Amino acid sequence: MIEVAAGPGAGEVEDLAASDLLASIRLERAAENTAAARQLVLAAQWADLHPPESIHSAAAFTVPGCEHEEPIAGDGTPLVAEFCIAELGTVLGISTTAAKKLIGHALELRHRLPRLWDQVHAGRVPAWRARSVAETTIHTNPVLTREAAGFVDAQVAAVAGRIGPAQLDRLVAETIKRYDLAVADPTADPEDGYLSVDPRHVTVHDDDVHFAGTMRIEAEVDLADALDLDRAVAHDAATQKALGSQLSLDARRAKALGNLARTQTALDLHASGATGPADTDGLPPAREMVIHAHFDATLSGDTTVFGPTGRMENGQRLVLLEQIQAWCGDTHTSVTIKPVIDLNTPLTAQGYDIPDRIREQIILRDRTCVFPNCSRPARGCDIDHVVPWDEHADAEGRPQPGPTTTSNLAALCRFHHRLKTHSGWRYEASAPGVFEWTAPHGYRYRRDHTGTTELDPPDPPGIPRPRRR
Repeated sequence: MIEVAAGPGAGEVEDLAASDLLASIRLERAAENTAAARQLVLAAQWADLHPPESIHSAAAFTVPGCEHEEPIAGDGTPLVAEFCIAELGTVLGISTTAAKKLIGHALELRHRLPRLWDQVHAGRVPAWRARSVAETTIHTNPVLTREAAGFVDAQVAAVAGRIGPAQLDRLVAETIKRYDLAVADPTADPEDGYLSVDPRHVTVHDDDVHFAGTMRIEAEVDLADALDLDRAVAHDAATQKALGSQLSLDARRAKALGNLARTQTALDLHASGATGPADTDGLPPAREMVIHAHFDATLSGDTTVFGPTGRMENGQRLVLLEQIQAWCGDTHTSVTIKPVIDLNTPLTAQGYDIPDRIREQIILRDRTCVFPNCSRPARGCDIDHVVPWDEHADAEGRPQPGPTTTSNLAALCRFHHRLKTHSGWRYEASAPGVFEWTAPHGYRYRRDHTGTTELDPPDPPGIPRPRRR
């Protein structure tokens, strides 16, 4: 393990000469890499303390569109109890999914990529580079055996700290290709084009939404498909310019991609016999917008120096009112205005079941799962009774401890709903839409529409906390 001296404090930086400033920056980066490497060790040790039988079933990644789940690390790594991951995530201020990746990468490196693990702790390879290799070896299709991972480790570890990220990705992919080819046919030519890792993908980065209402799309497609797409986008951009568009070429090309998507969606709806209002082309609207209007902007606190704003439910991002107006004004857009629901009005139902009006109020109020740092949209969450409903209370003549009322309801995604029900996590509603969580080891967090705030941490063993006056 590398020992790194602390750099100067913030108040001392202004007095540094250029050479001293560079030296300080170098020290800080070394300290950052050392801390990241140490964090991998601690994450692996946390996993060691929590085998599945200790708390709950083994943690896994759900695969979209598939009926199976992938383990958090590859073959030969120990399984980890799924409920221990959330507590690690909250301490680090990250989501449960991000904490699951951290533990998975740590176990993959320690057990299946030991040479790379040693390089990280010798300070020769930054932790983030090693984690990118681990991410690939964990989720490669077909699954890498332990022997295959060891082959990748032997080829990659020595150079991982001396090449760029893109070159490292290519090296890992090429190493996997050569191993699979050698196993399938030891006499085959490794340059015959066989590739076990198909690089094609289309990724919409919906977790990185710009304030202006834009989103990044990344794709790797077949060469012929790429050329066809380029021609279609160029043609649409030229058409826009001929019709008088004053946008830049890049903006017109971006808009052309959206036009292609909306046109195809409309064609699909038209071919399937969809009915409804048609646009000027005789096709049904391809974009649907549901608008929830609130007269008092202070309800959500979404005020900015740029003027009136709205919030996208699928993305949980603020967008400017003028951007919403532009979306609504498109001829391929169908707009639905929902009745206003006052988020401050308490609503109550007599039984356990949650009526649609109360469910909608909770979804609009909470926006996401209310577990610390969770960002799953509330519309796909369960609506949980914070204080559980007692089905025997009425029969025994006791007041209902967990009524179906706004102040006792919260949106929880299915995982965190199970976590709350079957583990040591507890929470309470201190106000409508404000929840205070307590972790099994005593850490406490407040979650509201502004995000997650850590409250006073628990006292270290044997060290009483000074009493406040």
